[in-house]
Amino acid sequence: MTISADWQFLIAVWMIFVRLSAFFLFMPLFSILQIPLRIRILTLLPLAYLLAASVFDTATLGSAFTGWNLFKGLVYEFIIGSAMAFGLFASFGALQLGGRILDFQMGFGIANLIDPSTNSQSPLLGTLLYLMAIGVFFGVDGHLLLVKGIDYSLETLPPGAGLFSWNIGLMVRQFGLMFIYGLMVVAPVIFSLFLIDVGMAVAARTMPQVNMFIVSLPLKIFVGLLVLTISLAFMGSILTQIYESIALYLEGIVDY
Repeated sequence: MTISADWQFLIAVWMIFVRLSAFFLFMPLFSILQIPLRIRILTLLPLAYLLAASVFDTATLGSAFTGWNLFKGLVYEFIIGSAMAFGLFASFGALQLGGRILDFQMGFGIANLIDPSTNSQSPLLGTLLYLMAIGVFFGVDGHLLLVKGIDYSLETLPPGAGLFSWNIGLMVRQFGLMFIYGLMVVAPVIFSLFLIDVGMAVAARTMPQVNMFIVSLPLKIFVGLLVLTISLAFMGSILTQIYESIALYLEGIVDY
């Protein structure tokens, strides 16, 4: 019995696997899940095989992907997957940025959480908003958007096609949107806390015998959490814009 293998097809599977690995490695959605490495590999390998079967083109790979060219092609696939994951990282980072601002304004700056996926400190309210955004993302079938983005990237840039035209402007724009959306999410709370600071400053001038720091700290926490709870009902439009920015980024980053 002889066993033969189509090496060009195996190279395509390997390249797609590298792209998917980079995408899911840096994508923040699954960072909260402590999935063992073996489970990730066993999940991505069949997915890479199925995708390779649908987009495989021997004319694209040819016989040039050997040695140094193969290594360079794998590096290109890793860069493409990382660039795609950057869009999601920046979009969902807006929630953590807004939460970091609220933590600083409300006095929660010293109460950080330990993120078990990265072994780093995360903002208290930022983690709450981040988890909420992830739950809503999966609730509106956002994971299907990611599958379509991966499929579109393979159609536009099949394995072995090389790098895309580096659209640095799109990446800078996505990075800037992180700050814009982060401020939009917490703008009502920041404005309310600003009014409290102004009121406390006036009260401190008129009643210097009262320790305004002790009075303002629980007041800012109460008002901040109250306004944040009320503003959650109106946060759907902002989350929609964040999710749409992800779709536009995934479409534009590989469109050349």
